[in-house]
Amino acid sequence: MIKKTGLSVLILTLSFFAIGGCGGGGGNGGVCPATNVGIEVCDPDAGPFSLVIDNGFFPVVVDSETVLEGEDDEGVVIRVEMTVPGDTEMVAGINTRVLVETEFEDDELVEVSRNFFAQAPDGTVCYFGEEVDNIEDGEVINHDGSWRAGEGENLPGIIMPADPEVGMIFQQEFAPGIAEDQAEVVALGEEIDVPAGIFSDTLTTEDCNPLDGTMDLKVYVDGIGLAIDEFAELISF
Repeated sequence: MIKKTGLSVLILTLSFFAIGGCGGGGGNGGVCPATNVGIEVCDPDAGPFSLVIDNGFFPVVVDSETVLEGEDDEGVVIRVEMTVPGDTEMVAGINTRVLVETEFEDDELVEVSRNFFAQAPDGTVCYFGEEVDNIEDGEVINHDGSWRAGEGENLPGIIMPADPEVGMIFQQEFAPGIAEDQAEVVALGEEIDVPAGIFSDTLTTEDCNPLDGTMDLKVYVDGIGLAIDEFAELISF
C-alpha cells in the first residue's frame, strides 16, 4: 500500500487528468503527451550495448526474481513474477538479455512474455521487444502484443533513462499499431510502503498507451526495479 501523502495526492491528480484525457496538447491525437526524450540512444548502431544491465531503477540481473501481487478494483488477485534465467536473444543485430514475465489472475496463468533488453553505453536501458503468449484455460490463444525491433518499422525504445528527471517523457515501445507505450517521470523520492518493505529511493512514472488510451502508474525502487504496477505491489525480490 502507498502510505506517503505526497504520492497519494499525485495518484489522485493523475487520475483526474486521466478521466479528461492526458496531455491535451500532446501527440497521439491528444491521448498521450508528446515525448521529449529521443530514442536515438537505443539505435542498434549507437552501441556497443551490454548484457550487464545495472541501471539502478531497472536492473536486469541473472537469476533474480521479483514478485508483485495485489487485487484490482474488480476483486481479481493479480500476481506478476519477473525472472531473469540467463538467456540471451539476438534482436536487430544486438545481443539482448531476456526477462520473463509471468502473470496470473486468481491463480490462473494468463500471460507469459519474454522481454528483450540491453544497456546503452550511457546507462540507458533499451527495450528491443517481446514475445507474448496470451493464455486462456491453459491454452495459448494468441500472441497479441508481440514485437521485435528491426522488423518492419519497429525500433527499440527506452525502458529506463540513464539519469531520469521529473518531466521526461519517452517512448518505451516503438511498434506502430502493435505496441506504442510511453512513460512520463512524474516523481522522484516518494516513499512507498509495500509488503516487501518501506522504500524512499523511488521513481514514479505514468505510462500511457496511445492505442487504447489507458494509463498505468508504476513505481520503481533503486537497486530493485519495479515495485508498484497499478494494483500489484512488491512482495518479494
